[in-house]
Amino acid sequence: MAYTDLITKIRNAQAVKKENVKTSYSKMSEAILELLLKHHYIDGFEKKGRGPKKILDIRLRYDEGQGIIRGIRFMSKPSRRLYIGYRDVRPVKHGFGLSVVSTPKGIVTGMEAKKAKVGGEILLEIW
Repeated sequence: MAYTDLITKIRNAQAVKKENVKTSYSKMSEAILELLLKHHYIDGFEKKGRGPKKILDIRLRYDEGQGIIRGIRFMSKPSRRLYIGYRDVRPVKHGFGLSVVSTPKGIVTGMEAKKAKVGGEILLEIW
């Protein structure tokens, strides 16, 4: 499962005010969820099941009835991969957003990539 499916499921579930959303497990999905949890875009997640039947159960976060995630922009697509150097990392929404970058050191935020001086594939921006 691609990370685009994961983010789209979260966005759609927040639009209809669901508390939880379930999706299939992958290491990349887990890494992206770790970032979202660390930056308070979700309330938490759990790995459930074993082997090929592993799933991720994600608890969504709301602020006064509105979903915390206001917008998402997918930067890299299967048809057009977008790579950036650490010098080209820019703040998202004047520092109120988050960019997710896949680097040789793992999946990190844009600012963490800039601090570690590593570039990579910019996956998405979220605010």
